[in-house]
Amino acid sequence: MDPIKNPYSPGAGSPPPELVGRDPALEQARILLGRIREKRPEKSMLLTGLRGVGKTVLLNEIEYSARKSGYQTIFIEAHEDKALGPLIVPYLRTLLFDLDRMAGLSAKVKRGLAVLRSFINGITVTVGDVTLGLGVEPEKGSADSGDLEIDLPNLFIAVGEAAEDRNSPVAILIDEIQYFSQKELGALIMAMHKVQQRQLPLLLLGAGLPILPGLAGEAKSYAERLFSFPDIDALSEKDAEIALKEPALAAGVSFDSAALKEIFRLTKGYPYFLQEWGYQAWNLAKTSPITLKTVQESTAIVVARLDRNFFRVRFDRLTPSEKNFLRAMAKLGPTIHRIGDIADVLNIKSSSLSPVRANLIRKGMIYSPAYGDLAFTVPLFDEFMKRAMPEFR
Repeated sequence: MDPIKNPYSPGAGSPPPELVGRDPALEQARILLGRIREKRPEKSMLLTGLRGVGKTVLLNEIEYSARKSGYQTIFIEAHEDKALGPLIVPYLRTLLFDLDRMAGLSAKVKRGLAVLRSFINGITVTVGDVTLGLGVEPEKGSADSGDLEIDLPNLFIAVGEAAEDRNSPVAILIDEIQYFSQKELGALIMAMHKVQQRQLPLLLLGAGLPILPGLAGEAKSYAERLFSFPDIDALSEKDAEIALKEPALAAGVSFDSAALKEIFRLTKGYPYFLQEWGYQAWNLAKTSPITLKTVQESTAIVVARLDRNFFRVRFDRLTPSEKNFLRAMAKLGPTIHRIGDIADVLNIKSSSLSPVRANLIRKGMIYSPAYGDLAFTVPLFDEFMKRAMPEFR
């Protein structure tokens, strides 16, 4: 079949041809956007889930909906090696300039720019070696203390007041939010707390790994009263079949039921993997329908692609001790494991694993669903570890 017409879209954050199984989260976002636009209180949302479940796709879809309903939006991807302050400043600068371009002069927007300038002075933001210019004088004493937990709330209030003045609500979307430090996450939570207290038209939509609710609670104990944490999981078998069948049918191609069942067995319903198997099965198929045999033949190609492009980039960031830790987890299987069981596989004391465990959590490779328990954040990573380290004892 024609590979140019292949409807599947494997890739980080690539929108699938058929977005299924996410109606509850999208409806929750719709209500949030509507209530904040009407200045009614509502919890902001932080989506949580494993790698490959489509959190970024959902954030993009929500941003599209927000823009359609009159929101100004900024979309930020957090990084391990970049602090929140320098990361967010260029986006807020663009946002405030967009608000400033709306009809009529606005003292609130001008003040927002002045407070942002003060915030920049407080954290000494530079891009390259050039300080970001705003063309306004800083508002001395506002958001310039150098303490993020004091300055970020003041900055968000100024932005929220500018948005209110322009009758243009603002949605800040942040992906990979778990990479912020505890102090940064605490400052972000405090900022949203102040915004909500004043009922300003500014909301936060974030996404991160399953550790996010715990991190938020550790940063500020009242986080659960400010945010909802929808869990984005793998698709059911029914939804997985729809995600595969409908795009193919739109192109005049069908799947045998046995082929669909095999793809679900292999992918466990994770959307990223569904797109990979659908993409390769389409390219291998000579005619419709796509058969079980074609899916089985495509599996070796998919596994090689995943190993090279999805798993290997994470594996290569690990130290030898971290690799051994994950390989021990893989030996125990794909489910949740006790730290003591991992130590037994490695034949060492549990206490000696604490630094490695902490590093792997920080790198986003594992998370703790309950005290003493550990699980992979990347679906099917146990199978990859066995391929990558076959000689493990």
